[in-house]
Amino acid sequence: MTRYLISFNDGGMDHIPREELADVSKVTHAVVQEAVNAGVWVFGAGLERQQASVVATDGTVTDGPYPETKEVIGGFVVVDVPSREEALEWAGKIAASCRCAQEVRELLPDPETDAMLRQAGRTI
Repeated sequence: MTRYLISFNDGGMDHIPREELADVSKVTHAVVQEAVNAGVWVFGAGLERQQASVVATDGTVTDGPYPETKEVIGGFVVVDVPSREEALEWAGKIAASCRCAQEVRELLPDPETDAMLRQAGRTI
């Protein structure tokens, strides 16, 4: 199977009235449960708005995100599915539940890291 990153931009849900956020959360958590039940959910989370640090190769830490970044990720999900088409289907369900567009990107496989995780007894 292949892992896909499904994400949305920071501010992507700003159009939702505050009084509707509980309903959005309920519907979104139902989609999460569906993905868990289907065995495709790997991980997902919302990100703290604009709270980023950039660590340079020399260890210097500056407030982020990168200055050239025009759009910042507001939340993401990682799914492990057999095809891009299935990842797009999950992105559609997430988009409908979150009421905002989702971007889908294939994550590059890394068999060495997967082997390290298995050796450490961690699930992938």
